[in-house]
Amino acid sequence: MMLVLAVTMGNAWAREKKITGTVTTAGTGLPLAGVKVTHKGSLSGTVTGYDGRYALMASPGQVLVFTAIGYETQEQKVGNREVINVQLTAIAFDRAVAEEMVMPAGDAAKTRAGLVAPAVMGPVLYSQPEPVNRNTEEYATIHDNIFHNPLRTPLSTFAIDVDAASYSNIRRFLHNGQAPPKDAVRIEEMVNYFNYDYPAPAGDEPFAVTTEVSQAPWNTTHKLVHIGLQGKKIATENLPASNLVFLLDVSGSMGAPNKLPLLKSAFGLLVGQLREQDKVAIVVYAGAAGLVLPPTSGAHKETIRKALNNLEAGGSTAGGQGIKLAYKIARENFIEGGNNRIVLATDGDFNVGVSSNAAMERLITQERESGVFLTVLGFGMGNYKDSKMEILADKGNGNYAYIDNIMEAKKVLVSEFGGTMFTIARDVKIQVEFNPALVQAYRLIGYENRKLHDEDFNDDKKDAGELGAGHTVTALYEIIPVGVEANTGNIDPLKYQQTRPVKNNKGHELMTVKLRYKQPDGNKSTLRTHVIADSNTPLTASSDNFRWAAAVAEFGMLLRDSEFKGQSNYLQVLALAHSAKGADENGYRDEFIRLVQSGGLLAQR
Repeated sequence: MMLVLAVTMGNAWAREKKITGTVTTAGTGLPLAGVKVTHKGSLSGTVTGYDGRYALMASPGQVLVFTAIGYETQEQKVGNREVINVQLTAIAFDRAVAEEMVMPAGDAAKTRAGLVAPAVMGPVLYSQPEPVNRNTEEYATIHDNIFHNPLRTPLSTFAIDVDAASYSNIRRFLHNGQAPPKDAVRIEEMVNYFNYDYPAPAGDEPFAVTTEVSQAPWNTTHKLVHIGLQGKKIATENLPASNLVFLLDVSGSMGAPNKLPLLKSAFGLLVGQLREQDKVAIVVYAGAAGLVLPPTSGAHKETIRKALNNLEAGGSTAGGQGIKLAYKIARENFIEGGNNRIVLATDGDFNVGVSSNAAMERLITQERESGVFLTVLGFGMGNYKDSKMEILADKGNGNYAYIDNIMEAKKVLVSEFGGTMFTIARDVKIQVEFNPALVQAYRLIGYENRKLHDEDFNDDKKDAGELGAGHTVTALYEIIPVGVEANTGNIDPLKYQQTRPVKNNKGHELMTVKLRYKQPDGNKSTLRTHVIADSNTPLTASSDNFRWAAAVAEFGMLLRDSEFKGQSNYLQVLALAHSAKGADENGYRDEFIRLVQSGGLLAQR
């Protein structure tokens, strides 16, 4: 009898059952996404979803292990329980160490500084990644801008970039415990993800220009030049009426939780911003394109939301056909003097009809002549086509954001509604001329995909970047001053002309910045000129704006393993970021600091 009882109890002890629960952060109780839940001694298990929940099979005798980057690992014995809720404690971070401007080197310093992610700022709300058989994500190749000698190349010309997709996409990789692909790291988009405390423009000017010069943190013998643009802020009630077309990808690849379901929630937030004078049409595409909601007043929010909520994913992806239909609807309902815009949401995986990058570029370049602007919102992972999304936004007079969670949707579509949806200056170009008497060499940091030919600056037919209401744009140049020893490349002496030292007859002028822009509905550009004087301001005396942008750029160079990263290290980035964080009302800068800590941990593997 005892033997039978023992066998029966042993079978019950070995029998698997479903275990569910929620993982939250200790102290805040907020859900924690991306936590690995595994059986001890095994790699099998699961990952928590956007709401911190998980489910897996386990037997009473097993032990579950909960691990997340930046948090203390916790073990829980299953026993008789079927619900196991866990609170993970963030590993302590010694802020005093990170605030030192000169950081000690070596593994001991890394241990002291922590390089870990403390508790999250709010609900992370990351959707559960969909399973994929292979990674087919696509990114355009980026080659870091090199140093140029102003005697041979006196001008640097580029289009502004207000896109921020690269930053949130990088965040997605780091939250999943992965280093992002180098070509996914566009430093200018990382820098421009954040708003800066720049002076507002005066009068009817669409933007104001701010400049600053100090030391480059990664090489203090070099100088860093900071150029900032602040777009005019316009209250929502004063914005012009909108003619919007939501162009939504409902193909089979959008069925994952972090695609169409997140898309519906994101656009639900956008609908909440609409006014009675605004109108919205919804075009969807899968194997074919169709109109599911004719132009409808923003006053009928429930009608618009119902149309969104009824969408389901399935079929192939005829993106080109959807774009043509969306522009047709936008043209038919064009509002003179209003905001005419298509909002495209997709993972970019077009596979029917017009689909190649080159074909999409020709299509969107032709369609933009209608005067309709374009906003591109990217969703998903695994098959994400970043290179195609960037082309669509750049060539379609638009902007580009990557939505990895509902909080990012709120930032892009609610908090920055004016900047995302309303253009105040079109085809904004920057051209910089350097004074060779003071500048031995210069390098534009980022903007590799936005460079223009020098002659494009005065050509009003050449497309450039768009600036939205309230947006800030930041550009950084690394300068090697005359007299500083530098290795900027070995070029043979010229045969037919000579490059001689230049006599300084321009005083302390380091460089001259010229900007051209058009009104949103204009065809003729306006020129503005700003002279930047040389400065020997030490880094510690520079503004929060300067140090924050420098910290973000340095982090980008580390992620790219840039040949120009100099003496960059994660501890230095942390110190610089902590010193410049400021008020940080929305917690975006605090989140950046946690990403740097995660990046530092990954770099130690």
